[in-house]
Amino acid sequence: MISTHVQDAVVRVGDMGFARRDRRFAVLMNRFDWESDKPRAKGTRKRAALHFDGVQAVRSAGFDTNAHDGVLDLLAITFIPTDGPAGIVELSFAGGASVRLSVECLEARLADLGAAWAAKLKPQHALD
Repeated sequence: MISTHVQDAVVRVGDMGFARRDRRFAVLMNRFDWESDKPRAKGTRKRAALHFDGVQAVRSAGFDTNAHDGVLDLLAITFIPTDGPAGIVELSFAGGASVRLSVECLEARLADLGAAWAAKLKPQHALD
């Protein structure tokens, strides 16, 4: 369900972080407002925060974690069960980049942080 709401979010690399002591991974994003009941030609975006709790480890691939101003386009979030209720949460970005979280269980929270604004472009995907 969360994946649907954050599909096509724009994320700065520097806006993702793992608080090892709290076992929390958090990400700030500008998400596309797919569920808006006020459709506009190009749609709207909202600033949002997403965090996962019970995170044991974080691995990333396909992007430079030190390029804090780098921008990633979030495509999907998936959960892969390992030893129930534990599993892997994978954040998949355009271009093959990813972040994988080893979690004790799937515990996440998504919250919008303010008002929506007009999007510059509406995301479009080729249907293969």
